[in-house]
Amino acid sequence: MAAPVILIAILLAVWEIACRALAVPSYFLPPPSQVALEAAAGAPVLLASAWNTLVMALQALVLASVLACGVALLVALNRTLEKAVQPLAVALQVTPVVAIAPQVVIWAGLDHPNRAIVALAAIVAFFPIFSGALTGLKSADPDLERLFDLYGANRRQRLWRLRIPSAMPFVLEGHKVAGGLAVIGAVVAEFVAGSGAAQGLAWRILESSNRLQTARTFAAVIVLAIMGALLHAVLRYGEQAILRRLRGR
Repeated sequence: MAAPVILIAILLAVWEIACRALAVPSYFLPPPSQVALEAAAGAPVLLASAWNTLVMALQALVLASVLACGVALLVALNRTLEKAVQPLAVALQVTPVVAIAPQVVIWAGLDHPNRAIVALAAIVAFFPIFSGALTGLKSADPDLERLFDLYGANRRQRLWRLRIPSAMPFVLEGHKVAGGLAVIGAVVAEFVAGSGAAQGLAWRILESSNRLQTARTFAAVIVLAIMGALLHAVLRYGEQAILRRLRGR
């Protein structure tokens, strides 16, 4: 735990010393001390914007989870459906969200940018959950599969008692990855929406950048990074707790 703290402290010290020694203009690269002052001065606004971004990211994560797990469950039960859906899922994953964002904003309504942001973030978060769930549903132990055959288990019993429990580690890992992607998707979508109605961190970054308030921009980015790290930590803790309970059973 001490190692990353020490490394961050060294990097901040080098950054501070370099900015002061080289007399770097603050609009180009502010020293950490100035960034900290801006973060403290604008804390209420930054925290409110961070909350807005977090809520949209969580809404997107829930939406992506429901859709991805549902589709993966259907696909895992039908080989033909898997062959049909898999290419579409991959195509959706590799399509840059900025390419479809303007159209999604129009569909959602220019007066409702939150809807577009949640939808776009859900698209970004969909594939890791879908891929993890599908892989997990197909990864049951062959010996257990034969045991279920021996006892004459039907498809429903095999699904609920074998395949879904076997898939849980993969599903949880997919959610852990998708959590970070949902935050990224929400920020990118708000950038593309170009509207301050959502009042998320992306808008604060755009606003301060356009005014050459670089210290405030850095403060918003740091808040965003901390928020993403905390979300990842919560998802990781939840993953460990659920897996411990499953293994105990």
